Amino acid sequence: MLLRVRLCDLGVFAVRFKPTTFHHWNHWNLLAEHDRDYHPPAMSDLSSQLQEDLKTAMKARDTLALNALRALKTALTNAAIEKGSLSTVLDPAEALAVVRKQVKQRLDSIAQFAANNRPELAATEQAEIAILERYLPAALTPDELDAIITAAIAETGATSKADLGKVIKLAQAKADGRADGKTLSQAVMQRLTS
Repeated sequence: MLLRVRLCDLGVFAVRFKPTTFHHWNHWNLLAEHDRDYHPPAMSDLSSQLQEDLKTAMKARDTLALNALRALKTALTNAAIEKGSLSTVLDPAEALAVVRKQVKQRLDSIAQFAANNRPELAATEQAEIAILERYLPAALTPDELDAIITAAIAETGATSKADLGKVIKLAQAKADGRADGKTLSQAVMQRLTS
């Protein structure tokens, strides 16, 4: 009797028995009942796009893109594990937060490399940022950001710097991840102090 192993997306495997002699029944019949109904978890649009881009980068032998995309995939996997388990699917907002974190790490690295006179490493990090930004939604224009902040101030009834937290929280929800937190908080602070 031969053992046949199927590796699933999650690293979980099921053992199937295949007889050494041919029978008229399918070896799938020997699977446990729960394994017959197994379907891998649905992949989000971001992860499926990431997987396709990884394949493209591998075929093109683009090491820069491969490094950036593998780091992003690892970060997404780690975030899923922190949320629950490896099979946990991140919602789009959580996935975008992971991408933003990866971009921010590279921006910090660029500042460090520039301070230490390493422009070639800074250029590499900048190129990786360009690759990662493909997974982010288009940023808000200054006019759109101003309109969101105006609406958030009106809804919260904010009049002073003491209401800064409420306004920023509402503005971030309205921006839906299309504005950097630092830029948003600075714009809100400027509006409330003027």
